[in-house]
This record gives sequence, C-alpha cells and structure tokens, in this order.
Amino acid sequence: MEPLHHDDPPWIGPHALLARLDADSDRAVPARRYIARSADGDRTLLVLLPRPDADPARWAVEAEGARRLSLPGLPPVTEVGGTADAPWCATPYVPALPLPAALRAHGGPLPEPAVRTLGAALARTLATAHTHGVTHAGLSPSAVLLTTGGPLLGCFGAVRAAGPDGERRDGLPGLEPGCLAPEQAAGGRPRPLGDVYALGAVLAHAATGHTVPERDELPVSLRALITSCLARDPAARPQAHQVLAHLEPPAVPSAAPHPATLLDGPSYHPATVLDGPSHHPATVLDGPSHHPLTVLDVGAAPVAGALPALVVAALARQAARVLAAEAPVPATALPHPTALD
Repeated sequence: MEPLHHDDPPWIGPHALLARLDADSDRAVPARRYIARSADGDRTLLVLLPRPDADPARWAVEAEGARRLSLPGLPPVTEVGGTADAPWCATPYVPALPLPAALRAHGGPLPEPAVRTLGAALARTLATAHTHGVTHAGLSPSAVLLTTGGPLLGCFGAVRAAGPDGERRDGLPGLEPGCLAPEQAAGGRPRPLGDVYALGAVLAHAATGHTVPERDELPVSLRALITSCLARDPAARPQAHQVLAHLEPPAVPSAAPHPATLLDGPSYHPATVLDGPSHHPATVLDGPSHHPLTVLDVGAAPVAGALPALVVAALARQAARVLAAEAPVPATALPHPTALD
C-alpha cells in the first residue's frame, strides 16, 4: 500500500481513491491497482485501470471476461465502467499483499511450508478453471494476492490483453518475463499448460525471490516439481491437478461441496470465457434451462495458516491504514476534468 501520486485521479467512476496497492518498484504489474472507497463511504474496493502503455480495448475485454466468471480463488469483478479510452473495473477489497510485497515484509523468500500451501491453493484454482475450459493467462508474482483467508489470483487475461495471438509478447510492458511460457512469448494462444509454467515461476519466486532461479536454489522437496512446471516443452509439464496432488494429500470428500457458479448477469445467460485468438469468445454452456453452471471446487480452500507472522502483521497494518483513511470528498465537490467517469 503506497500513497497516491500527484498525477493519480482522485476518483475513478463513483469511487474515491485512497492509496495505491503496488510499490513503484514493482514494474511487472499489468494494471494500476488502487484501494478506493465508495462515495457513500460504505464500501471499500480494489479498483483497476490499464497501464498507460496498454491497449485499453484489449484490457477492457479481459475485464469483462473476468466479470462473467465466478470461480474459487479468483477475486470477483463486481463492476466495470469507464470509457473506451479509460476503462476500469472493481472488486471488493480485502486486506491483501501482492506476493512481492509479502516477500519484502518477510525479509526474504517464504518458508517452505508457506510455499507449499501457496502452491496448493493456486494449483487448485487453476485446476478448477482448466476443468471448465478457462485459461487464466495472467499468473505472475504480482497477480498473487496473499490474504488471511488464502491467496487470490488476479490479473485475469493479462497475457491476452498484452498482445494478440500471432505477435511476439516477450518484452511487452506489464508482463513478468520469467512467467511467460515460451510458446506464449512466441505469440501462441494461451493454454492451460502455459498457466502451469507461470505457476512454476511463481513458486520459484516465493521460494527464492526470483522467477528464474538456479535449480540448486530451490528447496529440495520442491525442486523436481518446479523444474517440471518450467519445462520449455508444454507436453513435459504436469497438469494443474497433478501439481495439486503433489503439494497436498487427497482431500476427504465433502458431503455438501460448496459450488462456484459461472454467472452472466441477472438473466443467467451462458457465461462467455474470453480465451481464443483475437478474443473470439468460447462459450461455456449451462444447460437448456440456463440455470447457473455448477462448478465443484477441487477440494476445500485452505486458510492461510502458513503465512509468516511478519506477513500477517503487514496485512494488519494495511487494514488499519485503510480503516483510518480519510472519508472521500463528495464527487459533486470535485472538478470533473480530474475524475475518470
């Protein structure tokens, strides 16, 4: 959580900005992320804008795709707005540290038990998404938000938003090079095994502090798994559910699993997942009656009991600062040219 810059807009839509989520030193972040409060002061949100060097139209397509999804482990996008040149989206705020900030708070790489817990949670999220034809295409250290209720995986579609299929993506702003699978860097369509490559890079970052470590730097018990995730040949990588099985013992089946749903507004039309070349939609059908498609989560979501004490303390400080933040000035009191509609 960082102070606002002088050139940050005071308002985004109906939301007053309180602070930046990311530090200036975190360059590979595919969106500008702000902690904000609603005009009536009743709600706190995380509001996202595309980077100034991003294609706002492609970014808006992915934001809308995220809004249509409701999957365990993904922060729900509850609002989209703005204009064609300045889109934005919002998700409910919970105290959260991006993974790079968590490592700074801890003073270095996370302990091995915390890395395993993190990896299991992220693999569970990806396995659930992949089962239903959804490729995240945005996993990186900055996309991982650590909370006391478990990690959330944001930045949905960042690779697709950065550049179209068929054009090289290596070197594009906002993408972490070490998390970009070789086939995606070359312009290939993002697919599930590209998510697995990025998962390996994220676990390497959590365990060593960087996404492209030497093999001997990795914890012995995770070395083979992370190395296999980072295989250049997609066929040599494990599936997300296999990563989950390696990191976590089989869960005892629940008598009443909590369903996640893919919704598309109040009429529950089929949800559209944007995961194709040139953003042609792949449609996830939900049956002839158009009831919400039920997606059973792969196991129960873990609580973040493995978070180091210094990370938990940093989350508590952030929560206190947000709670104490000055209430927003009514939107009518602000000159319109400084606000984003």
